[in-house]
Amino acid sequence: MSNQAVLLPLIVQVALTFAIGFWMASKRVAAVRSRKVHPRDVALREPNWPKDLMQLQNAFLNQLELPVLFYLLTILVLITKAGGDLLFVVPAWIFVALRLAHAHVHVTSNRLPRRGMLFIAGAVVLCVMWIIFVLRLLIGT
Repeated sequence: MSNQAVLLPLIVQVALTFAIGFWMASKRVAAVRSRKVHPRDVALREPNWPKDLMQLQNAFLNQLELPVLFYLLTILVLITKAGGDLLFVVPAWIFVALRLAHAHVHVTSNRLPRRGMLFIAGAVVLCVMWIIFVLRLLIGT
């Protein structure tokens, strides 16, 4: 597969992270401007934002946790050329789709059982991707 095919799921994941981050930032600015939140009450990362903003913040922070392993794996696949075929690209898209679904639940209903299952499913897919990568690296295929 081409580098573009390998990188496209990563680019979508990055876009998701930026989208949530900019959405959160704009809502924070609006909360401060409307005086719902005073800057001194959140200046040191105190959790004094309204609930909907905390929900966005948590969704944003979550995009900086598990996906880091996805970013690293994608880069390693490109560098080592140990993968980069359909056995990488299809699970990569599944992982990103699960992250999109997870983020959607996180910023809407925030139903923990659903969100948790999406998180676990994404973690399992990513773990399998890592196992395949390591095996290919060790076996040399």
